[in-house]
Amino acid sequence: MFNSLEISLKNAEKRLGSKAKSLSNRQPRSDRGGMRLSPQVTDKLTSLVASHERPSVKRMCLELESLRKKNGPRIPTRATIYQFMAKAQTPNYSVNHLPKSVQTALYNLDSESSVPGHQVAFYCFNYGDLAAISFAAGLPWLALYQASRLRGFRPKSRGLLEAVLRTRGI
Repeated sequence: MFNSLEISLKNAEKRLGSKAKSLSNRQPRSDRGGMRLSPQVTDKLTSLVASHERPSVKRMCLELESLRKKNGPRIPTRATIYQFMAKAQTPNYSVNHLPKSVQTALYNLDSESSVPGHQVAFYCFNYGDLAAISFAAGLPWLALYQASRLRGFRPKSRGLLEAVLRTRGI
């Protein structure tokens, strides 16, 4: 049995050659894994998602269309806009400037830490008391949107977050 496995592996190596891992001769792109948006589009999308309330994707597309008329960069698809929203930078919060109830919810961080908004929302909904949850409910929409995409929510905590998202229209 073991002998036939060795023979099969040798035959596969003969067929595929030493480049068995890469069947293509193409070089990987230098921007692999990143978004391929022009800097003007990235700046405009960043300013659009930075508001406290969520703008509609239709409005964002119209804003980007007006940018295209002026400068000419390619306008991203709706799917790319949603991918951008999932990866966009949320504001960072210094733990020592947050309310005590939120600091308690962030139980594993020291007071000098800086935490992204979506992580603050996640910890407040999962481990916080009513005051921490109320604080998290008032965070900018992007932090709540990104927090809703994280894994690890307790079922009742996820229900609270979904209720906040529904109420705020996110």
